[in-house]
Amino acid sequence: MYEGRKPELLAPAKSLDILKTVVRYGADAVYIGGEAYGLRAKADNFNPDEMREGIAFAHDHGVKVYVTANIFAHNDDIDGIKEYFQELKDIKPDAVLIADPGVFALAREIMPEIPIHVSTQANNTNYVSANFWYQLGATRVVTARELSLEEIKTLRAKIPADMEIETFVHGAMCISYSGRCLLSNYFTGRDANHGECTHPCRWKYALVEETRPGQYFPVAENDRGTYIMNSKDLCMVDHIPDLFSAGIDSFKIEGRMKTALYAATVVRTYRKAIDDYMESPEKYQENLPWYDREIRSCTYRPFTTGFFYGKPSDEAQIYDSNTYEKGSTYLGTIRSIEKGFCQLTQKNKFSVGETIEIMKKDGRDLKVRVLEIRNAEGEEMESAPHASEELFVRLDQDAEPYDILRRQEEA
Repeated sequence: MYEGRKPELLAPAKSLDILKTVVRYGADAVYIGGEAYGLRAKADNFNPDEMREGIAFAHDHGVKVYVTANIFAHNDDIDGIKEYFQELKDIKPDAVLIADPGVFALAREIMPEIPIHVSTQANNTNYVSANFWYQLGATRVVTARELSLEEIKTLRAKIPADMEIETFVHGAMCISYSGRCLLSNYFTGRDANHGECTHPCRWKYALVEETRPGQYFPVAENDRGTYIMNSKDLCMVDHIPDLFSAGIDSFKIEGRMKTALYAATVVRTYRKAIDDYMESPEKYQENLPWYDREIRSCTYRPFTTGFFYGKPSDEAQIYDSNTYEKGSTYLGTIRSIEKGFCQLTQKNKFSVGETIEIMKKDGRDLKVRVLEIRNAEGEEMESAPHASEELFVRLDQDAEPYDILRRQEEA
């Protein structure tokens, strides 16, 4: 049985509903963004009332909430950031993530009682930098994705014991150093460092010779073009023991733009992997096939271990596609049960007579048959073709509020 410091499982949430989902599916902490000053401007994000509700819900379940304020600020941002920090001072999240030194100074001045975590955007690649932030009052540093496990071990050994290390263990990888990218700004005028990234690294590119405009030459010869900057997704669920031995305090999942199904699937899988390993390394090893199967039960790109075991080879890139693999389709999350009918907001089409799956927070997946579908007016329907439609669904097995419904897709 593992007897060291238990790592935190840190999950993303782009909305209040997803925050509640990841709390129920096993997160120890959740990171969210407000309506400004974070790096996911296109997420739904949280207004002040939603933040208060989300933090209260999380705290009722023993879960922490961290708020991102990790943009690189321009002069025009400063007055707004001051007002925002006054608001956060009243809302009282468990920590705020910051990258910009000036924004850090404002946070220490305006809300000194709220812990500060230094975002990966600050390019935290060595123990001297971590100690620098610690001396300024930071309680945690988020390591750059470019660090190996050996480098993280050295970092752990050379910083104070009460300085925490947070590290991304799962999710999308950025082609620029720790996400400090200029491509989006250059191509579209939308600044990734202000939360508006349009992900041009996922686009298809070709070469054009300046005297031959309009003549496009593939960078690699194939019939689909080439995606020269399109990285695989990070996945370390098969390497939990190595993450423990590196001394990482918080295992961070990327995905603040993702669906409830994605967030719940990844959180549930890592929750079980961490708990299994802490109970017994043998149990963890026995359950590796379950983790591998389950982590693919949502949308994902092919996986890589990133920089953890050295610099990635060209195999960490995806050159022939920018699409996701799809293990299952999200149908909806059950909000309540009324007279045997599950109430939910439909996310994708499903039909009467179809066999779908109930995803339970305890790791069980129950195959069930759809017996009946009714719309909000009580009218019977053969299928649910319209996204975001309010439905009442009767299944052939009992379900519970907050269960997720999904359909497994053939490989």
